[in-house]
Amino acid sequence: MSARAISEASGKRLLNCQLEANCGAAVCRFASVTTETDWDKLAAENSWLNSEKLVVKPDQLIKRRGKLGLIKVNANFAEVKAWVIERMGRNQQIGKANGKLRRFIIEPFLPHKQEEESYVCIYSVRDKDIILFHHEGGVDIGDVDSKASKLDVEIQEKMEVNEALVKSSLLGELTGDKDLVAKFITALYKQYVALHFTYLEINPIVITSGKVYILDLAAKLDATADFVCRGKWGDVEYPPPFGRDAYPEEAYIADIDAKTGASLKLTILNASGRIWTMVAGGGASVVYSDTICALGGSSELANYGEYSGAPSEQQTYDYAKTILSMMTREKHGDGKVLIIGGGIANFTNVAATFKGIVRSLEEYQVAIKEHSIKIFVRRAGPNYQEGLRMMREVGQNLGIPLFVFGPETHMTAIVGMALGKRDVPTELPSKEATTANFLLPGSAGKSGAADTPKASPTPVVTTTTESSSTGSLFSKTTRAIIWGLQTKAVQGMMDFDYVCGREQPSVACMVYPMSPGDSKQNFYWGHKEVLVPIYKSMADAMAAFPDVDVLISFASLRSAYDSTLECLEFKQIRTIAIIAEGIPENYTRKLIKEADKKNVTIIGPATVGGVKPGCFKIGNTGGMMDNILHSKLYRPGNVAYVSRSGGMSNELNNMISQTTNGVYEGVAIGGDRYPCSTFMDHLLRYQANSEVGMLVLLGEVGGTEEYQVCEAIKSGVFTKPIVAWCIGTCADMFATDVQFGHAGASAGASEETASAKNKALAEAGAEVPTSFDELGDKIGEVYRKLVIAGTIVPKAELPPPPVPMDYNWARELGLIRKPASFMTSICDERGQELLYAGIPITEVFKQDMGIGGVLSLLWFQRRLPPYACKFLEMCLMITADHGPAVSGAHNTIVCARAGKDLVSSLVSGLLTIGDRFGGALDGAAAQFTEAFDSGLIANDFVNKAKKEGVLIMGIGHRVKSLNNPDMRVVVISEYAKEHFPCTPLLDYAREVEQITTKKKPNLILNVDGCIALCFVDLLRHSGFFTKDEAENIIKTGSLNGLFVLGRSIGFIGHFLDQKRLKQGLYRHPWDDISYVLPEINQ
Repeated sequence: MSARAISEASGKRLLNCQLEANCGAAVCRFASVTTETDWDKLAAENSWLNSEKLVVKPDQLIKRRGKLGLIKVNANFAEVKAWVIERMGRNQQIGKANGKLRRFIIEPFLPHKQEEESYVCIYSVRDKDIILFHHEGGVDIGDVDSKASKLDVEIQEKMEVNEALVKSSLLGELTGDKDLVAKFITALYKQYVALHFTYLEINPIVITSGKVYILDLAAKLDATADFVCRGKWGDVEYPPPFGRDAYPEEAYIADIDAKTGASLKLTILNASGRIWTMVAGGGASVVYSDTICALGGSSELANYGEYSGAPSEQQTYDYAKTILSMMTREKHGDGKVLIIGGGIANFTNVAATFKGIVRSLEEYQVAIKEHSIKIFVRRAGPNYQEGLRMMREVGQNLGIPLFVFGPETHMTAIVGMALGKRDVPTELPSKEATTANFLLPGSAGKSGAADTPKASPTPVVTTTTESSSTGSLFSKTTRAIIWGLQTKAVQGMMDFDYVCGREQPSVACMVYPMSPGDSKQNFYWGHKEVLVPIYKSMADAMAAFPDVDVLISFASLRSAYDSTLECLEFKQIRTIAIIAEGIPENYTRKLIKEADKKNVTIIGPATVGGVKPGCFKIGNTGGMMDNILHSKLYRPGNVAYVSRSGGMSNELNNMISQTTNGVYEGVAIGGDRYPCSTFMDHLLRYQANSEVGMLVLLGEVGGTEEYQVCEAIKSGVFTKPIVAWCIGTCADMFATDVQFGHAGASAGASEETASAKNKALAEAGAEVPTSFDELGDKIGEVYRKLVIAGTIVPKAELPPPPVPMDYNWARELGLIRKPASFMTSICDERGQELLYAGIPITEVFKQDMGIGGVLSLLWFQRRLPPYACKFLEMCLMITADHGPAVSGAHNTIVCARAGKDLVSSLVSGLLTIGDRFGGALDGAAAQFTEAFDSGLIANDFVNKAKKEGVLIMGIGHRVKSLNNPDMRVVVISEYAKEHFPCTPLLDYAREVEQITTKKKPNLILNVDGCIALCFVDLLRHSGFFTKDEAENIIKTGSLNGLFVLGRSIGFIGHFLDQKRLKQGLYRHPWDDISYVLPEINQ
């Protein structure tokens, strides 16, 4: 969504902040009032409210407020307050819209004469900005387009006007201060461009007392320029149109949308409605809304929205959960329906997105049943078979009415089923047996068009692989450079090339400026592996492949403009495809100007691209290989189409392949308001191409370009039959304006509505169906007439060569299996959120599990009780350090002073851990446990060890003794006695200690032994482990892991300490070394 209306207060705030101080504009003073406003505080913050006469009016995108009686003028603060309170929250009917007044703007009343009022408006179109000025302004200005003076500002690198030009072009009839107004308009236009306005109307401006006062203002910003203007804009709100309240759920989805490269949109039309949609694709979402309204469901349509661009499982879960939460707030007497629809996806993994929807359905199972919700699903695209299987399965498992269909069913057929206008089929139509990148046996050789009439013997042009038109963009030898590391798209293009029988891949190389240097990437060409160069510099890529004339840009919306300008500097490039959505309109218009100057065709922005069957495809166009085979895109047909929507172009591929002999070429020009190439650009190419028998145009609401097609049909420019339909007819039935998924899909005037365009196309002579539902039938009808007339001669179907399936995709589809190289059961980073033993990382923090809790999850795969987690943390704290003299710390210090890095120094210390230093935990646990379990009393255990000549692990300390106890042991043992269910092994160790200390007072239970034995007591008696699990944990070294983890803290501390103290290389002093050399006779 690009051009979005802002409130009057926001517009005036922006002008206050950004207009030059000496431009003649008076500062706009205003105060906003909402239902939450504290009137006393408002008056205290704006002292002028109590000292001046005021004007107050609603600030909710309402037009002609004066004529509607929604302005109170020349009133004091008390009168304004009473006027607002009387209207606040009350229903107001304005045209078809009924809504509540919730926001007002108060300003000082400016006494002035009528002749001091003027009108100024600036707006943008494809090839210029237009400044309108009229020396009269106010509510009675009338038809300003016919009255106002006009100044066209052509698109150029620096968009600006000067005072002299403004004065001569616009101010001829102005009797006031022309210099002042010229200076103001010049400054206003400068900020119009700098702030990326798309529309700015001030009616009136008042020129009085040497100042220009801005009274009423209406404005729209290009929301896609947020990354450019955020510093100047600040926080800008985009209020909903009057009559439609803003819902927190809409803001929630918008926030998710802003944080992802995918597209997620939600508009609530009627929260009490019974028909809810969750549609994949911007174009498809409009088509579904059209169909619902056409079938009489407009009054019950609850929402408009779309998800597209490969959202993650978590994102689709959040989206579906939001819709289901709103659906299940109030019951409807007739029950409700949820339409989960979409076209044939180009690159979105259908199964992956459906996983999120399945999760939400499972969560709302009870509510779905309570509210009598029926669910209808139609989807296709990559991995759709698995996605549909999952949906059928969840419907059966949950016991909810859920009906599932694939590409064999017309895209919008489920709407009729959901609304009871069409029977739900019990048997699904058969479809070609294609799966992923394989053409399965039995599918080759089938005709793309059912019941095609036999051709007459009239001679026709033979289809070849090259176009006879000089305007052809692609051929079987076309090669392209890919901007960006889009390996999936590149492999898809190469698979398409292979199945089309090309002699060499269409991808020459890739360009990626962020790469460290030039390199190569391996891809598959059929069965063979090939290397594709990756260049850091575009210039190097162009020089290496002078035959390349196409660039496909996967650059982000932030870098697409600059990278495209760079590409336009290379004369060899004749065609550019820009995939990115959300490029600011000012940038796009400059690209159009530059491309026209250099005679370069740009497809996009905001497009999936285009396809020329048998020759070339752009990026992800056409989807996966199963759809390419199913839609017969591996060889040319005789039907050429142009569409705005990329997702709908795939639906057209499918539709055309089922009703005709297939697609000759198809282009999606993109959903932005100003696509770089237009419908006419491509239709004229098709008209000039003798191999194209008929044309298909899929337009949409917004813009007026379809009228150029009408004129071309009337004037005879187009002689070939054109089947045309404009989506967005539902817009006529909505009480408020709705911005659809595409930035350009919004009608600014009656002629921009889809209904008006469809009518004009039909009157001009195009073949226009009555609805999108009948578009396929209309295409088939026209095609059959052409076949009967001999204009088109269908050819025998030739099977394409089989393409090997990628291993990863085959595994995704469940067609193959392979033992994993690794297995893990503690952590999973693949989803939306990191999981520790199945627990989301956010839950770890919400539940304040701490380090002990994380250890319990990652080491023991379960949540231990708080006392156990605290014990683990105590062990780490106690073993963290024991001074610099111990061997591990000593080694770490020596390494640190030798200039080694942290990891090397840490490892040198850790390598000293063993039976003699710190590694006695496992040994002590095993030795004491064996003795205790065998029934040996403490005295017998000591005697047995003495007899066998083995040391008792965990007993003895170099420094500590009975008289100088180790407080670490005291802390651990006291905690265990207080919090553990029981401590039999600790008690047993204390009995052993009483015997050993009789021999020497330093043969005490040391910290290693204490921790080990307490831990075994915890494992055995906490109730969270079986005996076998406890023994296995001891045997696998988990206890020593506690010492290693804890002591690493200390070792790192010693390393940092030595670096902080800037200690030099360590050399051991001679006087601390006893040199004992053998005496050998010479």
